[in-house]
Amino acid sequence: MANAAFTSFSRQQKAILEEELIKFVKNLQAPAVLKNAMAYSLSAGGKRIRPLLLLAVLKCFGKEPGIGIPAAVAIEMIHTYSLIHDDLPSMDDDDLRRGKPTNHKIFGEANAILAGDALLTYSFQIIAQINDLRVSPEMKLEIIAELAKASGAEGMVGGQVADLEGEDKQLTLSELEYVHEHKTGKLLSASVLSGAILSGACERQKSRLNEFSYHLGLAFQIRDDILDIEGTEELIGKPVGSDTGNNKSTYPSLLTLEGAKLKLMEHIQGAHQQLDQLEINTGLLKEITDLIAVRDH
Repeated sequence: MANAAFTSFSRQQKAILEEELIKFVKNLQAPAVLKNAMAYSLSAGGKRIRPLLLLAVLKCFGKEPGIGIPAAVAIEMIHTYSLIHDDLPSMDDDDLRRGKPTNHKIFGEANAILAGDALLTYSFQIIAQINDLRVSPEMKLEIIAELAKASGAEGMVGGQVADLEGEDKQLTLSELEYVHEHKTGKLLSASVLSGAILSGACERQKSRLNEFSYHLGLAFQIRDDILDIEGTEELIGKPVGSDTGNNKSTYPSLLTLEGAKLKLMEHIQGAHQQLDQLEINTGLLKEITDLIAVRDH
């Protein structure tokens, strides 16, 4: 379980993130229904694991986490856009997200699509307009490039397409890993790398952190698949067994539940091994890794 250090860090940074997420939306000159739809999904709660990873990397490098708040907000907006679109009738057709009605159930399908579009595009505007002397134009450009690649055809969108194509099929383990490395893992990696960029990390450090995030992303998804069997609707915020109901290949369906748990621990250990080779204080990142292994939602 996460110890007091991460619990304190998470509580403090999440409070800042929740406030900033809504503040950025309120500052938009846009139709009220659009802003309300954006804010609805942003304020639905969640683990905030991606922005927390970015801020934790900064902390590990001895940097002030506040330098990363705009980029962290932008990343959470990209993630939230993907959830809104995932839930649409044409995609996963879900009624609940984090225990609340999904965006299209409240605002209608058209406004939900547009709210997702607005969150995605606004994320890049936020990074481009960072007004902090500690963040150079080169840093902003590199972060934008990382996030665009991670969220687009070579990342999250590509993974989503592969996920849709894999429905009603029995995927191989390598095919399933491709789906999750891209659909989930690439944005996690971009979060970690964004923190590294803002920290002034060298190429070797970025490479280690990228490998760390690869293992972390797959561990995150394997745990999701396990919770789809062992979790409760109250905690995970959506019906248990939804993956089975949608005829999706999962790690338990390919490896058995016990095999999926063993694969989870392999990736947790792989993440720790990469962190052990970094000459910085990786305590918070190790705690996040351990938390992902045992999370119940």
